[in-house]
Amino acid sequence: MAQTVTIAGQQFKKRNIVGVWIGLPLITLGIYFFVWIYKVNYEARRSVLAFIPGFLLIVPPYIAVYRLGKRIQRMEEAAQMQSRAEPVLGLILAFLYGAYLLYYQSHLNGIWDRYLQVPVTPPQPLAPPPPITAAPQLPPPQNAPPPPPIG
Repeated sequence: MAQTVTIAGQQFKKRNIVGVWIGLPLITLGIYFFVWIYKVNYEARRSVLAFIPGFLLIVPPYIAVYRLGKRIQRMEEAAQMQSRAEPVLGLILAFLYGAYLLYYQSHLNGIWDRYLQVPVTPPQPLAPPPPITAAPQLPPPQNAPPPPPIG
């Protein structure tokens, strides 16, 4: 079962890498593969539109695998992690029975673990603005004409 991780008010899933790689795709006859791609890209705040039609063209799915690796790499940088996902390795693993799923999900789980270890502090409330006081009266400029008579 996936563990839910809450980071800055948003929820992410730490998934079992073997379940992602072979268990659920086998049980769902390959449909989970698309679900995983969609959910991981959603978690990484990206679109999966290039992936699904790509099966008709062969090349775009591999571009999407590479770009997903770049997104995961940026997420690791933001989490200040030492190890980084390598998009080229993910691309190579895509040719080996979809093993990139194992590789990318293990890196995503590492990101979620990192955020579980580091306590997330809520932002401090803003200080109220200073009270508004009446503006001081300035004397009229010396070269100014006299004001017009009233009445």
